[in-house]
Amino acid sequence: MDEEQKDHLKSYGIAFWILQNGGEVDWLLNYRGGSFMMAYSQKTEAECKIRGVSFQVIADAAATGILTEVSDPSVNMDVVKLQKPPKIAVYSPKSKLPWDDAVTMVLKYAEIPYTVIYDEEVIKGELPKYDWLHLHHEDFTGQYSKFYGAYRYEQWYVNDVATQQATAKKLGFSKVSKMKLAVAQNIQSFCAGGGFLFAMCAGTDTFDIALAAAGTDICEAMFDGDGADRAAQSKLDFTQTFAFQSFRLDMNPISHQFSNIDMSQTRAVERSKDFFTLFDFSAKYDVVPSMLTQNHDKVIKGFMGLTTAYAKSVLKPGVTIMGEMKTANEARYIHGEYGKGQWTFYGGHDPEDYQHAVGDPPTDLKLHPNSPGYRLILNNVLFPAANKKKQKT
Repeated sequence: MDEEQKDHLKSYGIAFWILQNGGEVDWLLNYRGGSFMMAYSQKTEAECKIRGVSFQVIADAAATGILTEVSDPSVNMDVVKLQKPPKIAVYSPKSKLPWDDAVTMVLKYAEIPYTVIYDEEVIKGELPKYDWLHLHHEDFTGQYSKFYGAYRYEQWYVNDVATQQATAKKLGFSKVSKMKLAVAQNIQSFCAGGGFLFAMCAGTDTFDIALAAAGTDICEAMFDGDGADRAAQSKLDFTQTFAFQSFRLDMNPISHQFSNIDMSQTRAVERSKDFFTLFDFSAKYDVVPSMLTQNHDKVIKGFMGLTTAYAKSVLKPGVTIMGEMKTANEARYIHGEYGKGQWTFYGGHDPEDYQHAVGDPPTDLKLHPNSPGYRLILNNVLFPAANKKKQKT
């Protein structure tokens, strides 16, 4: 999985395919870019050739030598055994909206199966069927991604509002914001019980904002039919959030910002200098963040989104920063625990589309098979399959 790999992204699909077929995979942390090693079979070799994945066939003695090398206490490497394919759910609207989701695109490209669920399935209690949940670009505050100012007359926006309101009524909620809060709280319980959560873009900060504002109206009349609580800021409960605390809400309905968690509107970073660096963790002692940062490149191209980067000043003390831009004092890729579960938040919308706009065509991953930014997503997909991680929690 170093620079010699022709298709890093499809390599994760091979690892997942091995697990699906009852095999095991050794994930060699920090060995040649976080390589995968598994027992040889003609079927596996053929599958790699079909998918265009680079591989090497080695003798048993060589495999033993690699395991000995990575287990040496003096080197920053380790081996994690992947044993069971996680059941994957993607929280995403069934209707077509004018933007795409990086996670569903890379899952399709890597040929990793997943199930699409949305508000109705979550409210009906279906989350325990899954091990891993991704949150599509989403607004859990009930403000329709704060697109009102720019897109309120667009037909897709009108349709989305109508669909969300109809779903809320069907499920017994008086407002979309109350339905989204219930969804967020169900996801919170999913994590508390041992589930794995991965979110990108606005699905990260709006999730925490909704949990902190439970029971408080932060939506203006154009979103829910009545005015917001003027004292909403003072009523936020930061004990309910996963990653952020002491943030200030942006309750201007025309603004694209939800709070000062996100630095999209205030960061002064030129595109040519927009990069973030992955932290170098100890593979033997910090196994979880080591798995989540496996890559062939430690400097990742930045990319924007409705939520781009997190202000370090509002991160909770227990949050692990896995990717950051120190010069801008911002975190881009963070992780933490909640109850028996784990969560990862990744800022930005599409790792290979710097400023993806509403209506832009989807990224063609055939043109980016070695994307370091997309690899971070796939690290999270395999993460729940790791036996060592499960034992530690």
